Amino acid sequence: VQAAPQQVAEDKFVFDLPDYENINHVVVFMLGTIPFPDGMGGSVYFCYPDQSGMAVWQLLGFVTNEKPSAIFKISGLKSGKGSQHPFGAMNLPQTPSVAQIGISVELLENLAQQTPVASAAVSSVDSFTEFTQKMLDNFYNFASSFAVTQAQMTPNPSEAFIPANVVLKWYENFQRRLTQNPLFWKT
Repeated sequence: VQAAPQQVAEDKFVFDLPDYENINHVVVFMLGTIPFPDGMGGSVYFCYPDQSGMAVWQLLGFVTNEKPSAIFKISGLKSGKGSQHPFGAMNLPQTPSVAQIGISVELLENLAQQTPVASAAVSSVDSFTEFTQKMLDNFYNFASSFAVTQAQMTPNPSEAFIPANVVLKWYENFQRRLTQNPLFWKT
C-alpha cells in the first residue's frame, strides 16, 4: 500500500510502481480521511516508459467520494497507445522498471465524459449490465454535447431546457442503482 503520493501540481499526484512488469492489477482507493471537494473526483492514469524511455500515459478510470475504490488491469496496457492526459507538460522522471499511477483532481462532469482504455477495466459484469452502462455513458455524452451556458441561451418559448446537473444526477443515480442491483428495473 502506497499512501504517500508525490504531489506534482496543486491538483495532480503520482505514485511510483517499481517492477511494474510483474504487476497484473492495481487497486486505487481513498483512505477515507480526506474526501474530494464537492463536485470533484480523481481521474486515474497509468504511465510507463516506452522502448525509447518516453512516458506513455493511459486513462484507467476514476474514483470519487461516491466510488472510493477501483481495480484496474494493467498487464495488457504496456503495448497500447497513449491518450490525452493532464500530466503532459511535466517532466516526471522515468526509469525502465518503474511505472506510475497518476491522479488528477477534476470536475465530476469532466470525469463522466472521459473514455478510459477498454482493457484496463476488470470485467465482472454480465453483458446486459455492460450494455446498460455503455448506454448510460452514451446518453450522458450525447446530452452533454448540447450543453450551453445561460449567457449562450437565446430565448425560445417553444423549446424546453433541462439543466445539465439534472442529467448528471439521473446518470449517477441510475449508475448507483445498477451497481447495487443490475435487475432493479424489473421491479
